[in-house]
Amino acid sequence: MSADTSAAPTRRTRLTPERERELFTAVVDLVREQGYEALTMDAVAARTKSSKATLYRQWESKPKLVATALRHLADKIPADVDTGSLAGDLRHMVDEFIDHASEDTALLNGLAHAVSKDSELWQALYELHIRPGLEALDTVLQRAVERGELTPDNPAKEFVPHLIIGALGTRKLIENRTADAEYMQRYLTAVVLPALGVV
Repeated sequence: MSADTSAAPTRRTRLTPERERELFTAVVDLVREQGYEALTMDAVAARTKSSKATLYRQWESKPKLVATALRHLADKIPADVDTGSLAGDLRHMVDEFIDHASEDTALLNGLAHAVSKDSELWQALYELHIRPGLEALDTVLQRAVERGELTPDNPAKEFVPHLIIGALGTRKLIENRTADAEYMQRYLTAVVLPALGVV
């Protein structure tokens, strides 16, 4: 009688939530430091004291690992902002964004080329860094409508994210200077608030 020599199916090891978060944080940090293209599974294994085989068994590929890491860290929903006025809310939000801008910019730069070719990575990046901010901004604008500061059909309302994000990105390109808090506050006063009809 011949013994059954078929191999048992590969079992995926279950990581603790703490270990998983530690690993995902390290992956995102490496993307900030090295960029997506330069990131290797060897580097992830070394940083997280994991075996490369374990990483491949858990996530199959670098794109899946990075996308999963981004999704699992997507819990930094901005706190609700309500200063009592649209101008105050926008100024507060911009200050908060500037406080975290260096980390966020490094991550966006690290993924910029890759996300244009990988929809899964773009979706994960959107969930982590873009959607929460857009939802928070939409809440602020809607509250301004309810207070009567902003008309519901204000044509500039839909372009507020583009105005703010555009200013953050283009100052470096045009002036080779960072869009710091002082610059962004002047920009809000001169461009964004007048476009919304807020003096």
